[in-house]
Amino acid sequence: MSEQLGRIEKPEAERFRKGKKLYLVPVVYCGDEAPDEYKAKCRQYWQQVAEQLANLASKIGKVNRIYHESVFRSGEEGIRAIERLNRGGYPLAKEQWDGGASLEAVEDEDLLGEVMDWQRCVMLGFMSEKVASKVSALYVEAAKRRNEAMASRIADSLKEDEAGLLFVQEGHSLQFPAEIEVFNIFPPALDEIHRWLRDQASLEMQRSGEEASQKTERGMEEAERRPQKRARKRPKA
Repeated sequence: MSEQLGRIEKPEAERFRKGKKLYLVPVVYCGDEAPDEYKAKCRQYWQQVAEQLANLASKIGKVNRIYHESVFRSGEEGIRAIERLNRGGYPLAKEQWDGGASLEAVEDEDLLGEVMDWQRCVMLGFMSEKVASKVSALYVEAAKRRNEAMASRIADSLKEDEAGLLFVQEGHSLQFPAEIEVFNIFPPALDEIHRWLRDQASLEMQRSGEEASQKTERGMEEAERRPQKRARKRPKA
């Protein structure tokens, strides 16, 4: 069961203080090469996440355990891994770590590597439909085992009346046991990021179409300027 952050009223918050809780934060990645406008939106996103998490923690319980996708080390090694993987979300994770929360390994290293290898194979594409079908099935099966392993590790490490913080990609297919109450943190800035990405994709398609059109026009103009070959006259018999 997932709870929307804004729906939690004070009387209801008291009920959620008991039992296992998981605060779920979608990971938004931003590389050094990203446009300044996108970087600004990402900074705003993580600021809003921190504000909503603080509000949620004050109502139903502070973070006791930290989890992050693609991290298969616990403790300080795990924190350093988050710093490398997710610089935008790292300050938030580090704040919880400094506040006494423990960093738990949520991934199995071998299983994560298997999923990533199959994913790379799928992205390369195939000439044969038969091979594509087999590789896709293997990828789906490995991803399913990975999701089950992650959910199991969270359920086993998260103790009664504790709250965990999970950084995971939006659109994940993780399914948690009924004993864990999941609270999704989706700040307004996330919608703005989605809109910006859609607009950029639309502009890129428009530019690609214009470039293709210009290339066609140039080809036609060159063809019109090209001198036409005159047909040779056949000698009279």
